[in-house]
Amino acid sequence: MRFLLAFLATVLTASSATAHTGAMTTGGFTTGFLHPIGGLDHVLAMVTVGLLAFHMGGRATWAVPASFVGMMVVGGVLGAAAITLPLVELAIVLSVVVLGAIVASGRALPSILAIAVVGVFAVFHGHAHGAEMPVAASGITYGLGFVLATALLHGAGLLAGYALARFDSGAKLMRVTGAAASCAGLLLLAGTV
Repeated sequence: MRFLLAFLATVLTASSATAHTGAMTTGGFTTGFLHPIGGLDHVLAMVTVGLLAFHMGGRATWAVPASFVGMMVVGGVLGAAAITLPLVELAIVLSVVVLGAIVASGRALPSILAIAVVGVFAVFHGHAHGAEMPVAASGITYGLGFVLATALLHGAGLLAGYALARFDSGAKLMRVTGAAASCAGLLLLAGTV
């Protein structure tokens, strides 16, 4: 229960707009690290990736988050190189809706499908990070920052899955958490959060 309260406090204090305004003007590792945790859309998506990985179990526990991180780096390079992708912000918010809905369904996707879905969304998350890298920042240290923050958020999702499973062997809490993430994504999509 303490974990859920801490999770909610983190999610509710993250701003949905901070990560995409160019508000972060310093460079390097710290800015890269703060970018994913500064936006509610990123936090929800990345924690939900961890929940999905826990829910699937087995090799998916590491393969799903690893695919997100790897494809996010690809997207980060595209963004830093000013290669445009269509509808980046929409894809980021849709990632929250879709990933939350998958967890809420209570069904485990085939691993290859989960890796593909997560990987596609990760490209858009990475693009946003790379496109908003400050001009003076080192791409490597900035990239290491957002990779570490993302991995930690995935880890938080895995820990949340573990905590939820300990309290609820029927996985109702996991499904409710996925539904809550998906609903939050819909609210972000509607512009109300």
